[in-house]
Amino acid sequence: MNHWSVFLDPLGGVLFKKVRTVFRLGLVAVLMAGPGLVFGEVIKCEGDYAKHLQGVCRDPDGNLFWSFTDQLVKTDAAGKAIRQVSVADHHGDLCYLDGKVYVAVNLGKFNDPGGNADSRVYVYDALTLEEVAVHPVPEVFHGAGGMDSRDGKFYIVGGLPAGVEENYVYEYDSDFNFVNKHILSSGWTHLGIQTAAWHDGSWWFGCYGKPAVLLKANADLEFMGRFECNVSLGIAGMAKGAFLVAEGARTESGRHRGVLRTAVSDPKAGIKRD
Repeated sequence: MNHWSVFLDPLGGVLFKKVRTVFRLGLVAVLMAGPGLVFGEVIKCEGDYAKHLQGVCRDPDGNLFWSFTDQLVKTDAAGKAIRQVSVADHHGDLCYLDGKVYVAVNLGKFNDPGGNADSRVYVYDALTLEEVAVHPVPEVFHGAGGMDSRDGKFYIVGGLPAGVEENYVYEYDSDFNFVNKHILSSGWTHLGIQTAAWHDGSWWFGCYGKPAVLLKANADLEFMGRFECNVSLGIAGMAKGAFLVAEGARTESGRHRGVLRTAVSDPKAGIKRD
């Protein structure tokens, strides 16, 4: 049976595109991918960068934002570069909200048991990538590395010393006043949590490791599952049950690229790529 994707044309009509046979994923045919996106498509960020991809997010118009550690890049939905700015190392995972891009940043030590991090959230105008604010978040004890928003609040994840058998999610209000430290009973993960996404009523957290690990939590940040699945370079919700998941690649000279693939939630795998 053939799999079909659906997307909106510029005039608001609905266009169908037969992609290929993918019922191995257990999909029931049609996904609304959003402006400029087709399920099954591979999106390549234009250009190559000295340091690797740390996270991705997208705005309601389908534009994509890519954090390459010390470069922040905005592209259209097809990956064509629109803007690029140099930023402080280490810019991590990021999220979009109400015309702004928020990035979890650590200027100190990651994963240090003594908490010698310098955790902040940098805020950029989503249109121009002009820096508009910086918020200290010192509660993120081992270094801010990832974030997302939910209902106007922000949730930040980050580093973790070796052997600590739980992860932490730090909750802030819309003005970055500290609200709560949530303990995620996940077991130890290598260097903590790298990426975060609130989608489909659940939290999804990407972690490094061999193999890489995906953590899932419910709306109350109660641990729900741990999967061998790599979303540690970026994850963003698309449609119901569907995601964009980042991959890294290198040029022959060793510079880094950014690639996004579509993926779907899966009860056994956590998230499964198309």
